[in-house]
Amino acid sequence: MTRTDPSAAPAVLERDPGMPASSWRLRSDAWEYLRFAVKRLATDSDSPDTLAADGEVHRNLRALEAIELYWAGFGQRYVRAIGDLLETGDYRTALDRIGRVVKRLRNDTVPDEPRDEFLDEQERAEFTVDSDPRPRFEVLVVDETTAQDRDGLRAEVLRLRAAADDFVYDYVVVPSADDAVAAVLTNPNILACVVRPGFSERTRQTLSRDLQQAIRLARAEVVPSAAPPRSSLAPVQRVLGLAETLSAIRPELDLYLVAGAHIEDLAGALTRRFRRVFRREDQLELHLTLLRRVSHLYDTPFFSAIQDHARRPVGVFHALPVARGGSVVSSKWIRDLADFYGLNLLLAETSATSGGLDSLLAPTGAIKKAQDLAARAYGAKHTFFVTNGTSTANKIVHQALMAPNDVVLVDRNCHKSHHHAVMLTGARPAYLEAYPLNDFAFYGAVPLSSIKQLLLDYRAQGRLDEVRMITLTNCTFDGIVYDPERVMAECLAIKPDLVFLWDEAWFAFAAFHPVTRRRTAMAAAKRLEQHLSTTTHAAAYRAQQARLFPDGAGGDAGAAASDEVWLSERLIPSPEARIRVYATQSTHKTLTALRQGSMIHVYDQDWVRDAEESFHEAYMTHTSTSPNYQILSSLDIGRRQVELEGFELVQRQLDLATSLSQAIARHPLLRRTFRVLTAHDLVPSANRESGRPMPLRDGLSSMWQAWATDEFVVDPSRITIEISRTGVDGDTFKHEYLMDRYGIQVNKTSRNTVLFMTNIGTSRSAIAYLIEVLVKLAERFEDERAQQDPSFLVTDETPMPPLPDFSSFSNAYATDGVLPDGDMRAAFFRGQQRGAVEHVSPAALRERVANGEVPVSAGFVTPYPPGFPVLVPGQVISAEVLDFMAVLDTREIHGYDARRGYRILRPE
Repeated sequence: MTRTDPSAAPAVLERDPGMPASSWRLRSDAWEYLRFAVKRLATDSDSPDTLAADGEVHRNLRALEAIELYWAGFGQRYVRAIGDLLETGDYRTALDRIGRVVKRLRNDTVPDEPRDEFLDEQERAEFTVDSDPRPRFEVLVVDETTAQDRDGLRAEVLRLRAAADDFVYDYVVVPSADDAVAAVLTNPNILACVVRPGFSERTRQTLSRDLQQAIRLARAEVVPSAAPPRSSLAPVQRVLGLAETLSAIRPELDLYLVAGAHIEDLAGALTRRFRRVFRREDQLELHLTLLRRVSHLYDTPFFSAIQDHARRPVGVFHALPVARGGSVVSSKWIRDLADFYGLNLLLAETSATSGGLDSLLAPTGAIKKAQDLAARAYGAKHTFFVTNGTSTANKIVHQALMAPNDVVLVDRNCHKSHHHAVMLTGARPAYLEAYPLNDFAFYGAVPLSSIKQLLLDYRAQGRLDEVRMITLTNCTFDGIVYDPERVMAECLAIKPDLVFLWDEAWFAFAAFHPVTRRRTAMAAAKRLEQHLSTTTHAAAYRAQQARLFPDGAGGDAGAAASDEVWLSERLIPSPEARIRVYATQSTHKTLTALRQGSMIHVYDQDWVRDAEESFHEAYMTHTSTSPNYQILSSLDIGRRQVELEGFELVQRQLDLATSLSQAIARHPLLRRTFRVLTAHDLVPSANRESGRPMPLRDGLSSMWQAWATDEFVVDPSRITIEISRTGVDGDTFKHEYLMDRYGIQVNKTSRNTVLFMTNIGTSRSAIAYLIEVLVKLAERFEDERAQQDPSFLVTDETPMPPLPDFSSFSNAYATDGVLPDGDMRAAFFRGQQRGAVEHVSPAALRERVANGEVPVSAGFVTPYPPGFPVLVPGQVISAEVLDFMAVLDTREIHGYDARRGYRILRPE
């Protein structure tokens, strides 16, 4: 087998454009392909097919030799050794060595004793402990070292391992800052980083264009430090710059500095970014610190308390007969409950809040610690567990922050819980209109220009002081993602004390990927706080103020430049603006948690002064005094999972979704029947700069660029498929074809689309099964169409009318008739009075509207889909709303009785 000149090697990680971009997937697939190809060489080396694969084998070897630098366990020498075996024709030995790697990547057992003589003592020692059942992680070491030094480091790790250790780890040693960034972007197993000042700046690896660009973008993410280190030594600045970059990419990483001389000076300058500074000879202390820190990530205080409770013999003399299985295990009729769910579930059931279990309403022990750990994981200042879903979480935040007659700007098509919360608080909603996607019968998101214009309108009317909060959904059910940092910055430039509530019900996973994290509420709040404290920001703010207030009035609304100027500029908030951000999150929807397990995350600079007491009152109002401890345990252990492996799980989720979209786009039959909607379909061109329809398909750096620049992006884990060419509507496709025939569950459809959501539990097998089902359905639809008489083919159904905007509040409930807010609470409670309401059929109501009457809705009318209130109490029922409802073929409409018609308010 002829060995190719290494100098001719292509850039590492160059790939088929149709493949996902993450290196874990490329690494895994390259080893799998290598095993397949070498097996063929070993069995039939003279076959033309195997000879043709020769170049592909070497291409994969070259790519693997480069990428193995960023992973522990095998290394570049191991790949070179396989190349040497192939060059000499020893295919069987090479296949054995490749098989060990594939087994480890599949989490299979690796033989304790290697069978070939090509392993050196270091590699033999590694394989001997590879079957260790303890959780394993990797530690990045950044230093310019020799091969001998690297062997010494790895030997030291093996020497320090003890049977009593709860975890084991391996070193990944890279020589440069570029390689360090590449490693943390590609290797999710890295949980800590040890920086030694001897590293170089640039890599000597031949990296792909995508990875090079990702490294550049990662370094550009770093916000300049507000307070530079006291030492002005160049090495200190260089080390600090790398630390800032790595922390921005993977905030869950612990950073340690290992230095020789002047360690005291370095410690004083760098403790803000490094957890601890060691001398080079302190290997044992470093080893113990690494294990100790991972044990803190692994710690689940409430889950451990529940386990301890379940193991203890106790006597139950309080509520809850099911506790300890008391009413179940001795029953003749319901023993199957314990058989099905298991005895541990019953042993863990209790209504006690003592004995280490803590109280959710006033936590001081295990629950308090679990919530603090969750705040650390999600980048919040405070986190609260909610055991009855994000609907309740939304009501808690609204009640805590809003008072009667406060104005809240709220996305009209947000979840119904926000509308109910506004009604309960007595606040006045001013509805924001998202851009409609009429071709697909659902909404996008609210353009920033619309939000700014409404704030400017309130300022012009002298009512800006009444506006207290803005509520937006990020990301939307259909995957449209805002840029929260930009939205908050520009809104704070108009009103610097605004509070923001981001409904992240479908976006909990985003906090654990370097690209998606930047668009979460907590990450955006932190970055915004950092920006506001820099001198660069202060200078930019002063320069813009001179343009916005050309007469030098500096804040007098009457002296401001025209609205056109304010809308055309990217507004810069005052350095004195307050960062007050809340996020509600359906943890159970996208991460590991039992149903109804949700969280509230808080990043509020005025928490103690202005929110803490009212928040706790609201929390008490809506939280059960008997919360489900199993839900709390799942939130606790789900937090452990995302801190230790969240990056890997989310990247895999995104890759699998990309695989699905590519399979549909490439398969001849599928692309004739289905169409994957891209950013070009879901985001207007005016709201995106990058221009790529599916950025992740083009590589991580392409996605990174889009998520850094575009006003709206599309969550790549959600695949919306347009199904018009099947001839059936979305609801029928979901129930009669996917679920009833093949057991495939989907959450949302519109009239002509189906949304497929991947999550961290999605497997490659599940994606393959879905593709197989779609092919079968496409064949069925084509056969049915082919058998029909072309002259009788149905080419179109009743056209869907445009999605209706919020009409207005009626004069009786509108605040001033100029701005859009109104008193929804008063209308709601009047609608509860029997004599104040009448029921009118759709036909009669349409006739009244045509005759000039102004009917007013007495309650909420919420069709599923689209899942938001088309009508709210006090809203004028317009002809556009009636047209939309008339052709809406959904099975479920809350607040509407098909027999009796619409509930409308009688004139007072």
